[in-house]
Amino acid sequence: MSNNHQVKAKKHLGQHFLNDETIAQKIADTLSLKNYKTVLEIGPGMGVLTKYLLKKEVTTHVIEIDTESVEYLKNNYLNLASRVIEKDFLKYDLNEVFKGESFAIIGNFPYNISTQIVFKTIEMRDQIPEFSGMFQKEVAQRICSKEGSKVYGILSVLAQAFYDAEYLFTVPPEVFNPPPRVESGVLRLTRKQDYSLPCNEKMLFKVVKAAFQQRRKTLRNSLKTFNLSDNLREDVIFGKRPEQLSVEAFIALTLKIENDIN
Repeated sequence: MSNNHQVKAKKHLGQHFLNDETIAQKIADTLSLKNYKTVLEIGPGMGVLTKYLLKKEVTTHVIEIDTESVEYLKNNYLNLASRVIEKDFLKYDLNEVFKGESFAIIGNFPYNISTQIVFKTIEMRDQIPEFSGMFQKEVAQRICSKEGSKVYGILSVLAQAFYDAEYLFTVPPEVFNPPPRVESGVLRLTRKQDYSLPCNEKMLFKVVKAAFQQRRKTLRNSLKTFNLSDNLREDVIFGKRPEQLSVEAFIALTLKIENDIN
């Protein structure tokens, strides 16, 4: 399949093909291979990253929605053919394949669905001890940023509630076909040893989303819809803006809100 054909096949998915073998191997090497025996690559395209995963001591599956890419992978990676899943990652029940077992996720993620991929990973965190891959640089930085940063937000807090996030390296546009207009960034999420929450998960998500939807306001204003007691609203934490709160502070805030409501 020619490069032009690749581009045509993938254009509607927001995908950019990585052409640099060194970077492909570097991304594959971000996996620690600890606490799992299986890896799922999302959006493998023509398999530039896949070939390096297949050399590792893990079982590699790939999930790809583009029919022509699926055909190419099955024809060119015969030892992978039975593990090519022709489905939409966001809509597919992965346990039809993984049956509750642990697996890592890796990929050169389509920019237009990359944040949704992270949210699905968070939902499946019991099975996903490690996640690494390439995003638009600013999205990768946002996921890994700490409180006090201008890009710290909903995705930062919710990912880091369960995973340790590391920004690993930046990838320039010219190693892709077609070249994106922005730089890319590779990150790794490693599930925390204790990733259980002392607060209600759904409540944490509600608090974090409500806080950052009005990020310029203090929490006293952005969390008005929770109908909190005057006593709690006088707590010093409510005078802060959301980007000032660490992940741990958001969890502590959620606990306070739960106790107040109940």
